[in-house]
Amino acid sequence: MSKVYHISSEELSLEVLNTLLSENYELALSEEAARKIEACRAYLDEKMAADQRPVYGINTGFGSLCNIKISGENLSHLQENLVMSHACGTGEKVPEAIVKIMLLLKVQSLSYGHSGVQLLTVQRLIDFYNHDILPVIYTQGSLGASGDLAPLAHLALPLLGRGEVYFKGEIKPASEVLNHFNWEPVTLQSKEGLALLNGTQFMGAYGVWSLLQGHKLSYLADLIGAVSLEAFDGRLEPFNKLIHEIRPHKGQLDTAARILEFTKGSELAQQEKKNVQDPYSFRCMPQVHGASKDALDHVTRVFGTEINSVTDNPNVFVEEDEIISGGNFHGQPLALALDYMGIALAELGSISERRTYQLISGLRGLPAFLVNDPGLHSGFMIPQYTAASIVSQSKQLATPASTDSIVSSNGQEDHVSMGANAATKCLRIVENLKSVLAIELMNASQAMAFRRPLKSSERIEVFLEKYTAEVPFVDQDRVLHDDIEQTKKFIDSLSVTSEMLGA
Repeated sequence: MSKVYHISSEELSLEVLNTLLSENYELALSEEAARKIEACRAYLDEKMAADQRPVYGINTGFGSLCNIKISGENLSHLQENLVMSHACGTGEKVPEAIVKIMLLLKVQSLSYGHSGVQLLTVQRLIDFYNHDILPVIYTQGSLGASGDLAPLAHLALPLLGRGEVYFKGEIKPASEVLNHFNWEPVTLQSKEGLALLNGTQFMGAYGVWSLLQGHKLSYLADLIGAVSLEAFDGRLEPFNKLIHEIRPHKGQLDTAARILEFTKGSELAQQEKKNVQDPYSFRCMPQVHGASKDALDHVTRVFGTEINSVTDNPNVFVEEDEIISGGNFHGQPLALALDYMGIALAELGSISERRTYQLISGLRGLPAFLVNDPGLHSGFMIPQYTAASIVSQSKQLATPASTDSIVSSNGQEDHVSMGANAATKCLRIVENLKSVLAIELMNASQAMAFRRPLKSSERIEVFLEKYTAEVPFVDQDRVLHDDIEQTKKFIDSLSVTSEMLGA
């Protein structure tokens, strides 16, 4: 029997989202949410019947056409036209996992009863989620300001029996999939198109996915960094809590404690050291990794607020008898946070590549390029090139998108967040970081073999045993692309845990 999560006013946290996604929960509306949605729709219908004055997005045009009044008989057609005309995304297809998060976040936002949608519309979005009917959406087209208009239009198209969806491993016309389930297309009522298209769920879904992966990779940066420290015959004194208690940034404290926990009981750590100090890439892991942790924590708080908010426009307040047009769709909080996360994750890659460089440099008794018979064999010379190239690209991608703005909609939308661009490039930085950490893990594991028979801690030895079962020691040159890809698969196979999320 499937597990079911009931959408309600209860806070949707990153940890809850991780559980829903990893354990394949189905969604359902709570009685409270269904009641709020129905009450809001009924209020809106009564309001429009009693008062014919123009209300933005309900009986007017959109954007700079907001002053054009639309007659009552055309309101449904208006909403359908809105969805079709705004579905003009381009570029690469959004990953299916992120589309699924978009569906969940859109349902959550609509469930608060401030959007004026039909219960049927929300239920159909839930049906899509539960049956893995995932609209085909494109990465380019959103300014991250009047909502993620183009991506959310593509999310909404299948409700009308238009557009394409992923279903059972294939891309199919939405109309075909609706027929498969004997579902009629939804006839949108006044305001519904705008409620579906206004919102930050594209930025939000990218942010949620990047945060889940980012917290995981931050944890693995500590673990893989600890392996590298051991392989480099590094010192543990820089992780002593006394140092960090007199500069008590939370991330710094947590990183130092974690490195000590990872290396507890290590024979390598306990042996007498010949070097008085280690390079910064080892010695300053608490300060550098810790700063990125603190950034991730800040971004998590921003997204925690966002995914539990109403972000369409206008907003309907039933009890107050108000319909108010505002700007909750503006993505500036997310744009800044996504840029910050991108910078923080790029830095984890930057320091990781430096540890890789130190490991292959023929220092501290390790052979040059971590291979027997260097010269005949190039060993791990070129993976460092690859890591350096990737790190350089991440630095370029870390240039903020949120500092840009281009006027749109004939001047009506004259400041935009560019948060969607921040979102898509942040995900690229996440993927780049995974590759760079994979290369460090390859090098650290290889270097550890040259420290035998001494052993590291039980924690690290178990981790390396699992890893080397997938990617064994490189005795002579082979195609290292395959090893990098296999290492990335190994990283992908590790689940996101509560410990990684700091829960």
